[in-house]
Amino acid sequence: MYEKMKNAALWNLKDEPLEKQWSSKNTYEEIVARAEETPNKPAITFQIKSGEKDKAETLNWEQMRARVAQCANALHAMGIGENDVVAYVMPNCNEAVIINQGAMTAGIVNPVNPLISPEHIGGILAETGAKIVVTLAAFPKAEIAQTVIEALKYAPNVKTVLTVDLARYLSPPLKWLIPLLRPKVTWPANLEVRDFNAVLDEQPTELNFEHSGEDRVCAYFHTGGTTGRPKVAQHKYSGALYNGWLGKTLLASGDDVFICPLPLFHVLAAYPVLMTCLMSGAHLVMVTPAGYRGEGVFDNFWKLVERYKVSSMVMVPTAAAQLMQREIKNDVSSLRVALCGSSPLPVGLYNRFEESTGVKIVEGYGMTEVTCMISINPMEDSPKVGSVGYPMPYNDVKIFDCDANGDVKNECKIDEIGEICVNNPGVFVGNTYTEVDQNKTLFANEKYLRTGDLGRIDSEGYLWITGRAKDLIIRGGHNIDPAMIEDALAEHPDVAFVGAVGQPDAYSGELPCAYVELVAGSTATVEALTAYAKENIAESAAMPKYIEIMPELPKTAVGKVFKPDLRRKAITRVLDQNCGQYGVKVAEVTEDKKRGLVAHFDKVGACDEKGLAEAMGKYSVKWQLK
Repeated sequence: MYEKMKNAALWNLKDEPLEKQWSSKNTYEEIVARAEETPNKPAITFQIKSGEKDKAETLNWEQMRARVAQCANALHAMGIGENDVVAYVMPNCNEAVIINQGAMTAGIVNPVNPLISPEHIGGILAETGAKIVVTLAAFPKAEIAQTVIEALKYAPNVKTVLTVDLARYLSPPLKWLIPLLRPKVTWPANLEVRDFNAVLDEQPTELNFEHSGEDRVCAYFHTGGTTGRPKVAQHKYSGALYNGWLGKTLLASGDDVFICPLPLFHVLAAYPVLMTCLMSGAHLVMVTPAGYRGEGVFDNFWKLVERYKVSSMVMVPTAAAQLMQREIKNDVSSLRVALCGSSPLPVGLYNRFEESTGVKIVEGYGMTEVTCMISINPMEDSPKVGSVGYPMPYNDVKIFDCDANGDVKNECKIDEIGEICVNNPGVFVGNTYTEVDQNKTLFANEKYLRTGDLGRIDSEGYLWITGRAKDLIIRGGHNIDPAMIEDALAEHPDVAFVGAVGQPDAYSGELPCAYVELVAGSTATVEALTAYAKENIAESAAMPKYIEIMPELPKTAVGKVFKPDLRRKAITRVLDQNCGQYGVKVAEVTEDKKRGLVAHFDKVGACDEKGLAEAMGKYSVKWQLK
């Protein structure tokens, strides 16, 4: 893997026709190819508990191929055609991989985050028109079945539910206790509810229907994950295969072992990881249904690396921060690369991780709307820490100055900040979202998808993200739409204006905070607004961690809340609170042409520059000491 990433020639394949890079028409053909090449080699492994000696189930490539075929056959027999949708509301387990690929083979798969509210899950199921939902059977300490039952009130289009019982992964005596501890749930009487594995067992292990052979929509992935009204993005076979081909070409071989404690309802796990394994033959290891959130995962992580001889790990910055709090006592010499995405990685955390593990962190940039990957940092001896790397082969990345309609005023020069716009094989031009109106103004020059991120390209072609044109708050890799916070607080009779932004956080990257301007003469308190927010903001992750009442919010000439000033205010407050002990104070926060928002510290006493550097290394905020 390391040598692949360092091979510059592999980054210049764009001069060859894309259609020559792979011959498969769909993802199932790739699974068949792996089963023919190495039938007995491990394909996927899942262990429900996190211990280094806990029971695990491994499927080899032939077993996986057979199970995916049975899944696709079962769905086809239940009336699922190429334009029909099968959703899964599942944590990680081997069945999640099987339904991901089986549904993609028979029709369109729709992974749904089980952690969002029932109303949002139901809204997604209704928008995609899902006919079948695959989810967990009722299980101790899990609320997924109960959540889905509530969600189905909003999705009358769902006719069938297939349930997966995680008890089969447990060993006695705990396995024997599950029937006694299992919560009682009542599924709606109008639904057909069956056991997922029992349904598959009835089917032949060879695919018994034919594909059309067309490059069609095969997946619906919703954006966000903790807030607002998620948008639903459409992915085609070509985009999925493209991401797998990128991974096979630049990241992995059949000898690699990936450990991925990230959820399979997220594009990072579903494409750069799972599709890379499908196309390279690498082994995918999943630990606990909740991944990194699972009990004991962080404490046992380095033991698991040794157990499976992991060569590549996948993480987000919050996971990296947690892992750095655990001493490494195991043989992790097999580990070569740590792939990191979803949100900016603080430089200090980057350095600490590499010093502690000897492992290179490879930062990447992608998004749901482009079927994930856009750029990644090559494995150089002196990587450009803080950049999101070099655009991957066949990724045409432009920095445009666009108007509100997507019309390009001009293309930005080297190091000039503008909106990052992308065209690649994962971009479904003109049809990115299922809702037609959401595609309006989404494309620059009717070709390049507007990411909503602000950035620049330097003289060597490296991409740097400097801000966001859209005001998303990114909390630990989850996108929070500030409109959800603002709309809720604006309903309070004493509130005139609200501005919600992300404040820096050493663990989550950002946390939501809100600034409020009251109606003249009103006497609402922060405590009252906090209580109101708790009652009216549906998702706990979107609850503001800080609310401040201001005499007047900063506004533009047309009366719109001016959020850059609020971001500066939030940065100043957080950094003063957490860095004042080092003898400094934030003098100002400026907008730098190349770096975005930069916090400038003044010395106000005996300055501990080393302590300040270590503290600021936990934040993604750019800074400098005057």
